Amino acid sequence: MDVISRDARMQASRVEESQAITKESIRQMQEFVDGVDQKLQASYRNVHQGYPDATLERFLKARDGNVQKANKMLLDCLNWRVSNEIDNILAKPIEPKGLYDSIRNSQLIGVSGYCRKGRPVYAIGVGLSGYDKAQVDKYVQSHIQINEYRDRVLLPEASKRLGRPVGSCIKILDMTGLKLSALSRVKILTVISTVDDLNYPEKTDTYYIVNAPYVFTACWKAVKPLLQERTKKKVQVLKGCGREELLEVMDLSAIPLFARGNGTKDVNGSMGTLDCFSPNHKFHVDLWNYMKDQAEALAAVSARPQGSVHVTVPSWEEPEVGGSAEVVHMIEETMEKLAAEQNGKDPDQLLNGLSSLKMQDIPTGPKRSESLPNFPNQGTRY
Repeated sequence: MDVISRDARMQASRVEESQAITKESIRQMQEFVDGVDQKLQASYRNVHQGYPDATLERFLKARDGNVQKANKMLLDCLNWRVSNEIDNILAKPIEPKGLYDSIRNSQLIGVSGYCRKGRPVYAIGVGLSGYDKAQVDKYVQSHIQINEYRDRVLLPEASKRLGRPVGSCIKILDMTGLKLSALSRVKILTVISTVDDLNYPEKTDTYYIVNAPYVFTACWKAVKPLLQERTKKKVQVLKGCGREELLEVMDLSAIPLFARGNGTKDVNGSMGTLDCFSPNHKFHVDLWNYMKDQAEALAAVSARPQGSVHVTVPSWEEPEVGGSAEVVHMIEETMEKLAAEQNGKDPDQLLNGLSSLKMQDIPTGPKRSESLPNFPNQGTRY
């Protein structure tokens, strides 16, 4: 099936989801938000960026239209934001600059341009990201800062430029270099995906997987039948570098270099040089300068010194159904089994031996339940 027909099918599915979410359910959620305390409402303004209905619709989609569960999800998100000072995280750049650059060189992510619908195109080097130049919490902090910059700067700018709301992005995941020995890196991705699923729901329309080696192909073959239908629709595994299929949804200038194929000449696109992972790329330079400006502005009005950031990672009994963490977690489990078979070891023994990533180094909060606490005690952290 070609990309155009796949894209049309995905669009039709989203129309059906939107129709399932009624104006009444959005009104009920808005009434709920109007009743939370002022700190949460201030954080909510940073979340919706002038598009409250579209924001509430995202949370409803993430909870299959269930208003009570969507209210609980939004409340947990706002409490997480306030308790971890997420609204000021763009005023807390990771310093010194050398450490920030090391993170950029070992957590490969960048913006290569915009698709034809105006959505930012995020390139992620899954297979070649080492996550080995800083503590895990710094990688989590960096990821959240990139999320916040997207939601507070890039998407509002795109909306203004196009004269209509642009509230999501697409992601191209490069699997080059992915090996069974990369299990510790996959575990970090599970943490990051959990943060996204619980606090930035429905922000990514499509995940395009390119340059997939055998290990990923084997994992995907085992995992795909187990995924929720909503998740399957978001993940598109493309053949090879995926260039021809990506050209159906974006211009060549927006395609990252790793998805262009061999022999592609390096030309300048809308975001500058095509090495979008580099700290010197326009996206990262703009992000760094924005954070430094925000830090100076906050220091001018705050007597409290701005220290390091330690974000509590929300946790669940099970990965978020229908979210990216579901995919990553299931791939992680499959890789563990494949590695165990390859080494003739018991999967449980292999899992216990994966000590290169110490998950206790990442502060985790209480597990979020689906039940809504008695209103109006929303100011309490749950």
